[in-house]
Order: sequence, then structure tokens, then C-alpha cells
Amino acid sequence: MAKIQTPKNIEDTPIAIVKNMITLATSGFGLVVALAWNEFIKTAVSRFLDPLLGKNGGVISLLIYAIVMTGLAVIVTMQLSHLQKKMEAAYDITKAKIKNGKKKTR
Repeated sequence: MAKIQTPKNIEDTPIAIVKNMITLATSGFGLVVALAWNEFIKTAVSRFLDPLLGKNGGVISLLIYAIVMTGLAVIVTMQLSHLQKKMEAAYDITKAKIKNGKKKTR
């Protein structure tokens, strides 16, 4: 499991925040997806194991819910990862400019 990161200095704070958001969002969506599939499986099993009761209470809706939550988790995680890469690239460029600027003044 990924650890929550604490920035070493103030300049690293925005990237640390995004990394922590990714960690928390991934964990949260993972839990929601697991619970959605759990409910679907429980309902499907009870439906097929007990056909005499005629329970058709929402197996399809639970499947749709599980698929939607899985898709949402994937999309959000991909978007946050993309944001993290952009911020890291911008941070690296800024850091390089500062480093090069310091070399020129010495």
C-alpha cells in the first residue's frame, strides 16, 4: 500500500498533495468497487441459489453500478496521474531554471 508523503521542503508541497490525493482516491475507489462487486456477487448467488423465491431484485442494476464505479475509479485515477506527471514536469523545469540561474550569478 502506498504511503502518505510528507514534503521535505515547501516547494515540494503541491506535488506531495497530488500524490497523496492519488493515494487516497485510489484507496477510496478501490473500496467502493470492491463493495459494488461484493453486492453484485451476493445478489447473483442468492438469485441462482434460490430460484423458487423469484427474487430478481436488482442484479442488473448492481452489475451496472459495479461497472460504472469501476470506470469512474479508472478515469479519476488516470486524470490524477496525468496531473501529477504535468506538475512534476513543471516542477523539474522550474527547479532546473533556478539551478541554472544560480550557476550564472556565481
